[in-house]
Amino acid sequence: MTTGRRVLVVDDDASIRQFLRVALTDRGYDVVSAEHGQEALDAIQQNPPDLILLDMRMPVMDGWAFAAAYRERPEPRAPVVVLTAARDAAQYAAEIEAAAFLAKPFDLRSLLRVIAELVG
Repeated sequence: MTTGRRVLVVDDDASIRQFLRVALTDRGYDVVSAEHGQEALDAIQQNPPDLILLDMRMPVMDGWAFAAAYRERPEPRAPVVVLTAARDAAQYAAEIEAAAFLAKPFDLRSLLRVIAELVG
């Protein structure tokens, strides 16, 4: 059963992208992933997501630059959830006006709860 909801995972860590792809696909989400912000912007052109899971520290284009470029796009825009190992996860989320944040390592149940609250 699919939810019909597309989640974009933006993280430079391949193991996190793979883990989230499997966990979310198993729960009916359509998952698209990107290794950095520029790749994410390219992916959005092809398939607009319903939710974005965003790491902040990545090569090529980090989370801050991605968020700034994404905010310049016409609406509708998907809610962004910051996923970061930094101690300042709440601050980072506020800086980019994210809908929510989770500090790495995060609990899958907590992530699923946040996703359900934001997109069902």
